[in-house]
Amino acid sequence: MTTPTTSERPRVAVFDPTPVLTIVVESLNGAPDVHLHAGGQGVWVARMLYELGVDAVLCAAIGGETGVVLSGLARDEGIELAAVDSPGSCGAYINDRRSGKREEWVAMAPAPLGRHVLDELYGLFLGESTGASAAVLTGPRDPAAVPADTYRRLAGDCRELGASVVADLAGEALTAALAGGVTVLKVSEDELRAHGRLGDDATAEDAVAAACRLREDGAEHVVISRGGEASIALLEGKVHWAHGPRLSPADHRGAGDSMTAGITAGIARRRPLTEAVQLGVAAGAVTVSRHGLATGDRRSIGSLVSAVRLEPVPSPPAP
Repeated sequence: MTTPTTSERPRVAVFDPTPVLTIVVESLNGAPDVHLHAGGQGVWVARMLYELGVDAVLCAAIGGETGVVLSGLARDEGIELAAVDSPGSCGAYINDRRSGKREEWVAMAPAPLGRHVLDELYGLFLGESTGASAAVLTGPRDPAAVPADTYRRLAGDCRELGASVVADLAGEALTAALAGGVTVLKVSEDELRAHGRLGDDATAEDAVAAACRLREDGAEHVVISRGGEASIALLEGKVHWAHGPRLSPADHRGAGDSMTAGITAGIARRRPLTEAVQLGVAAGAVTVSRHGLATGDRRSIGSLVSAVRLEPVPSPPAP
């Protein structure tokens, strides 16, 4: 089931229970230009991992006509797909970008995963995580599709098997994964606000304190992305501001998933955590400058790593 990891091309398992088919209408010389892609948080992480020279195996439940299409699209991009057949359909959405902004026309939620499908997917991911350089946990597109406690069990079991666990989660799934224990938690400041871990008027110092609390809750290391502001990186007990280049934005979506992929790629290659965060920030910055979600080329990302600066925070507040 697994392929031995090599120093040249490490291997990472990515858990995405509910990938989605994306249909986006662009404008080309005034005429509609329709693009179809495999999407969803895990797909976007896997896409950037592949671009960064890491083999990514995506573990997902696939079903319905939407699942047939997105499976082929994912494989065409070089993403290895370890799929479990689901009687329900994968989700899908149609966006119109002809005005320069995303307008959602249709959004179809994924079908909830039944017990047997979830059990099979759980075992499949554990098998792929065994011997992998890292295991990435991403959340369901619809929280109702997967019980949150699944993430507690996955985090704990993957660490028991010796995998470094990178979690990019929010809400109840985040809380559950922390209970299982994760190596690196990546979360956005907006997600912390949306789920009550930060107030609407929280300052940067409040976000630093939130990172410390997340460490106390079960994350060895914490990275908080903050939109266009410096990210917060709590690494080995020390807090840093991670300043990246501010490129002209084309589309901010997917930047956080690219950051997660960059951090994971650094971990998979056994680089110091500071270098892994620099790679993640650079990957996120390149994605913001492009229209595709979690896209970018390895050379451009590599050239920006040196422009990412980590500034120590002298005395972070106690949690």
